[in-house]
Amino acid sequence: MSEIHKAYLCLGSNIRPEIYLPKAIELLRQHGRVQTISSAWETRAIGSNGPNYLNACLLLLTPLSANELKEEVIRPIEEILGRVRNQDKYASRSIDIDIVMFDETPHKPEYWDKAFMLIPLTQLNPDLFNPLTQEKLSITAERIKNQTWIVEHKGILRAA
Repeated sequence: MSEIHKAYLCLGSNIRPEIYLPKAIELLRQHGRVQTISSAWETRAIGSNGPNYLNACLLLLTPLSANELKEEVIRPIEEILGRVRNQDKYASRSIDIDIVMFDETPHKPEYWDKAFMLIPLTQLNPDLFNPLTQEKLSITAERIKNQTWIVEHKGILRAA
């Protein structure tokens, strides 16, 4: 029997997010067990004047390695849902899915001080440690929540 890994994923959308976030979760369920899902959180777009984003985090249990998950599951789901990759890393998008922690290994270090990832991830596991500060996520998240505009939307992912 293959080893089961814990993959914490961050999902974001600022093009019809109320449609694309649940669809992405539905597709992820076909490739592993979605154990928990945070609320959706609205934040302003970073680096552009685009529409606000809705972000959420989830814990996916998977037999795949981090690279297999990214290349065989995440990228194809993003393509199915209309994600267009271009040189503008701040461009609006239908869906963006990132691995932020795989087992005990943090990914995406540039996200670990951003409310759009920290707040939803803290909902899933407040006792995780922030690799940048070595403090519990709950402490970092509380500080960032008080410095950033972020709004919880509890009902959007209820049916996901």
